[in-house]
Amino acid sequence: MTSHTTTTPETVRSAREVFTAISGLVVGMFVAVLSGTVVSTSLPVIIADLGGTQAQYTWVITASLLATAVSTPVWGKLSDLLDRKMLVQLSLGLFTIGTVISGFATDTNMLIAVRVVQGIGVGGLMSLVMVAIALIISPRERGKYMGVVGGIMAFATIGGPLLGGFITDVWGWRANFFVGVPFAILAFVLLQVTLHLPKPQNAKVSIDYLGIVLLAVGVSGLLIWVSTGGTQFEWDSMTSYVLVIGSGLTLVAFVVAEFFVKEPIIPMTLFRNRTFTLSVIASISIGVSMIATSVFLAQYFQLARGATPTESGLMTIPMIVGQMGASIIIGQLVSRFGKWKGWMLLGSVLSVVGISLMATLRYDTSFALVAVYMFVLGAGLGMVMQNLTLIVQNDTPPQQLGVASSGVNFFRTIAGTVGVTIMGSILASNVASYIKDGLGAFVPTTPEEIGALKALGSGNVPHIADLPDGIRTVVEAAYGNGIADAFFIAVPLALIGVIAIAFVKNKPLSTKTAADQLREQAEESVIEVAEAEIGASLNTTGSIRTAEVK
Repeated sequence: MTSHTTTTPETVRSAREVFTAISGLVVGMFVAVLSGTVVSTSLPVIIADLGGTQAQYTWVITASLLATAVSTPVWGKLSDLLDRKMLVQLSLGLFTIGTVISGFATDTNMLIAVRVVQGIGVGGLMSLVMVAIALIISPRERGKYMGVVGGIMAFATIGGPLLGGFITDVWGWRANFFVGVPFAILAFVLLQVTLHLPKPQNAKVSIDYLGIVLLAVGVSGLLIWVSTGGTQFEWDSMTSYVLVIGSGLTLVAFVVAEFFVKEPIIPMTLFRNRTFTLSVIASISIGVSMIATSVFLAQYFQLARGATPTESGLMTIPMIVGQMGASIIIGQLVSRFGKWKGWMLLGSVLSVVGISLMATLRYDTSFALVAVYMFVLGAGLGMVMQNLTLIVQNDTPPQQLGVASSGVNFFRTIAGTVGVTIMGSILASNVASYIKDGLGAFVPTTPEEIGALKALGSGNVPHIADLPDGIRTVVEAAYGNGIADAFFIAVPLALIGVIAIAFVKNKPLSTKTAADQLREQAEESVIEVAEAEIGASLNTTGSIRTAEVK
């Protein structure tokens, strides 16, 4: 076969040109992260203001995560079949619409419903942005750029809680949902002007509708069972059995269906790839730690420490600094030396240490210690999160780049969703138990105390600042202990993540982009066809005729 060489984009494009090409993607991700973190510190206030319960608090988070998880592999598969630029713009549009409508929510049920739309958009951004970057930048150079992108995302994560807390304290929580709109408009413009991606080679589009339905029904049923069991129905009731067995059978049917459909959402053949399988296992453990901390830290600071939304945002800075610093520094080192496994192992170990320390939190734990715990966990997550997708993309055929990348994100989000739901159920149950034990001998003597006890008995998330001193201390201690109990659930999963990463094969990072690989494969196919035609001609006409032709 004739050999040929294709010049990689990194030898042609300067760093400025690369950042220009991905600017719209970066701003789009910035919008998604900012809109999420802006709301994170105000969520306890939102739920309390809308009269929501702890279970509804969890479902406001879970609804978005579930929609993200289910839609992520769908977006990823579509990126292998349809115009990727159009899909990025569509996902950004859905996210923006869902975010804006959330600002007009009149109750928690409406907020939960709209968060589903928002989550579908996030699912697209999570998978499509990584696919687009892989088409533009080679794995070896990607760490350098993704480290900077990770830093920008961390900036949004740092600034979001601070901005959200300030907006909530000054203008009210509804204004938080509109702060990202100008950035979304900017992202649309940049995407239209700067993003240029190769078209997928597939001429015919076949969407796995059966797989989408089975996956959504199976995962939703499982989450409903986990989140409402023990409160809405008994664990050993017929309702419980129907939910868990029905969800299990539906998920089994999904797996079976994926073997037979033409374009499966999650091709089961991917699991023959050792790197993909172990990365999925690692992403599950990381997903629980990552999403749980983002959900429950705001509750810890506001409900166990009595902080305002602004103060809560300030208190999360140590974790974000650790995550941002690790993401940028390790990204640069991976690109410079091409070594990734040692950093990922170190990050996974730090994640175990960090989440274990978080499981020791109490309402009166020194904030200096809490800051150290958060920094350690943030640094560990920063070393692992982006590199998981990187090593999968490095060991996946370019034709399956979208579905493989989204697969890792899918399992991470699913794990985080299930984990948060389980942890939220444990938190709600344990907090109620701690409050009951702490106030068992308490005799209310004022109308304020009587009203506070009545509100606590309803299961609603309390306004800590409005509680009488004696009751407030008990409630803060209950949330401190309950949140620590919830974090403890993530510890064994984090340990599994260390083991999975240890067994991932240490494959060198490629210096070719996915677009280069696709182009080379197309050129090789043309050469093979030409050689086959020449061979057929030789067999048909003989060597003398061939000589005459030459």
